[in-house]
Amino acid sequence: MSTLPPDPAAGAAVKAADRAHVFHSWSAQGLIDPLPVAGAEGSYFWDYDGNRYLDFASQLVNTNIGHQHPKVVAAIQEQAGKLCTLAPGFAVDVRSEAARLIAERTPGDLDKIFFTNGGAEAVENAVRMARLHTGRTKVLSTYRSYHGGTAAAIHLTGDPRRWASDTGAAGVVHFWGPFLYRSPFHAENEAQECERALAHLEQTVAFEGPQSIAAIILETVPGTAGIMVPPPGYLAGVREICDRHGIVFILDEVMAGFGRTGHWFAADHFGVTPDLLTFAKGVNSGYVPLGGVAINAEIAATFDQRPYPGGLTYSGHPLACASAVATLNAMAEERIVENAAEIGEKVIGPALREIAERHPSVGEVRGLGVFWALDLVRNKETREPLVPYNAAGADNAPMAEFAAACKRGGLWPFVNMNRTHVVPACTVTEAEVKEGLTALDEALTVADAHTV
Repeated sequence: MSTLPPDPAAGAAVKAADRAHVFHSWSAQGLIDPLPVAGAEGSYFWDYDGNRYLDFASQLVNTNIGHQHPKVVAAIQEQAGKLCTLAPGFAVDVRSEAARLIAERTPGDLDKIFFTNGGAEAVENAVRMARLHTGRTKVLSTYRSYHGGTAAAIHLTGDPRRWASDTGAAGVVHFWGPFLYRSPFHAENEAQECERALAHLEQTVAFEGPQSIAAIILETVPGTAGIMVPPPGYLAGVREICDRHGIVFILDEVMAGFGRTGHWFAADHFGVTPDLLTFAKGVNSGYVPLGGVAINAEIAATFDQRPYPGGLTYSGHPLACASAVATLNAMAEERIVENAAEIGEKVIGPALREIAERHPSVGEVRGLGVFWALDLVRNKETREPLVPYNAAGADNAPMAEFAAACKRGGLWPFVNMNRTHVVPACTVTEAEVKEGLTALDEALTVADAHTV
């Protein structure tokens, strides 16, 4: 791994320019302290002061193939020399090949691909397709969810980032999805949680009027909201409710797709095929912005003779599609999806469960592949979260102290509310996982100090 000699002056200049001109997302601009990054490779990135971090966040859980994969970088360079950009209305070899490779991996007959620039736009267009296909308006989504920051996607989102933009007039209805550890249904086991969550959804559909509901959208495995693997039978139950009422079933695989859970798509774990599937992030590890919607034959046929009223200037951008082709081919050739499954089952899962036994701050461990969460608590018996819901400032101090301890140990964590997620690249090695878990183990002693 090649890193340049430390250059603090260069880092200070990068940071000064950022603070002078860059407006950051989801942030109070005067309170943030962005780290100037000098480079990255594989599972690591480093700053200008010579500090190297093991990326246990995969940035925003999107660098599934790791940083600077040489085959993907080469494909972008080659495509730039050949054809940098072309409008979406033309047929382009890399666009067609990217669509073919994605359709080859999606479940069922999701064989048509509409390209977007990212996940939020994918959700926007999936919802538009569902509404136009059904002639209905309402869309149901869960409270513990994140679907993106654009107009429809932020309304569908269930977490507090929705609140500032929630007009209450977007045709969105939220319901409770299954989550046994913090069950809203007082369930005692997965079977009860599944049964009661489906009954709750059935009742919500009935009270909202099934004839008014265009779609139900779910993250196959909710990501930012806590990596809550649905109980056996739940997604099949949702599929049945949708079929019975003519509701479009949308699975959001923006975070869970492309190897993250140890399968190409998380839906593969459950044997369920949605009508529409949204993707982004891992399709090309974010090397160039790319997302999309995989569409089944019935919905695609709606627009055979009727124009689809949606599009993007950069839909299927050649550089993005070239990076996707290289990513998907490399993942297949190098058994990267299989590596994610094996690392999760044999290394991450067992190690996290062992860590949980020794730390009073770890209430639950859950996950699949390289997609795991530790639910941090003040008390294992009461399951009181380590910090309150949507905590900020002094209320969030325990989690802020924990995150700082991780970084001091050379680990870059993914922290949200009272959870830390273990979401390294799908290419991560056993040695790298053990290095990261050693740092995590030590940092958890900081969280333990806040338990009762």
